[in-house]
Amino acid sequence: MSRVALVTGSNKGIGYAIVKALCQKFDGVVYLTSRSEVLGKAAINKLNKLGLQPEYHQLDVTNRDSVIALRDHIASKHGGLDILINNAGYVNSVLFNSYKEEEKVIDINYRGVLTMQELIYPMVRNNGRILNVSSDCGHLSNIRNKYWIDRLSKKDLKISDINEFVDWYLDSKKSGSFNPDDLVDKGSIAAYRVSKVALCALTMIQQKDLEFKNISVNSVHPGFVRTDMTMKLGFLSTDEAAKTPVYLVLEAPESLRGAYVWHDGTVLDWFDHTANVYFTTKFARSWVLSSVIVNIKEYIFMWINYILEKVRLPITNKTL
Repeated sequence: MSRVALVTGSNKGIGYAIVKALCQKFDGVVYLTSRSEVLGKAAINKLNKLGLQPEYHQLDVTNRDSVIALRDHIASKHGGLDILINNAGYVNSVLFNSYKEEEKVIDINYRGVLTMQELIYPMVRNNGRILNVSSDCGHLSNIRNKYWIDRLSKKDLKISDINEFVDWYLDSKKSGSFNPDDLVDKGSIAAYRVSKVALCALTMIQQKDLEFKNISVNSVHPGFVRTDMTMKLGFLSTDEAAKTPVYLVLEAPESLRGAYVWHDGTVLDWFDHTANVYFTTKFARSWVLSSVIVNIKEYIFMWINYILEKVRLPITNKTL
């Protein structure tokens, strides 16, 4: 029976690049999944033109019926999975987010993985590998509230603890009692930080739960990557950002388990809440400014093309 790898949220960005790399390196069947079937099949067509042949299945991690449909398909066609990369993600804007927007971030980035854990993880075969794509916003140092630092650091941490952490944040936003000082950077992109911290904490619980099947579960910060999520700003291309995730599911030693891995492959202590590894808007602004000054023409072209792509009017370098 063929080995099987599946990447959630992979019609574009890092997920797409991971699928492309797996098609080139993994000896087995690779699944590209997406919420939109139209966009997913368009991504499949792009990969086909490169001579790559991934399979496709629709998947919305926030829709239980969609996850069940995927489970039933994988079970009937392949009998199980060997590699699962939870890549589907969503980030809110820095300012002026509605409660519904905040909840959407949590639903996709954290609760969606809980649904995958319930329905898809039982199909991951012995010696399989699971990777949760997180962020520098997922390191515990993003939290400044001492109660939650201590509680999320417990050796006997349970999913109920993480759920209460997430609910605490959402309740504070709903009631208007949220204190920006409970997080770093004056509470910027708060829902995203909370969702990714929750995901990293969940990773360690998942590792403990799956030890009996010799499954490795890790989380990774893929870097500041040029994707739609970052408005095409970043110091890594999607292909560059895919290297460490692919390494973790194909080549990393079995002893690497329950780890928080940086984009360069370095394993960081997730529990070090005093570490200076979290994302700040100041860093983003300074990086963008210096980068644009050095690469002004390239960025003008990139931004114009990004805008025109939204209205399906691509241009070429000859336009500038």
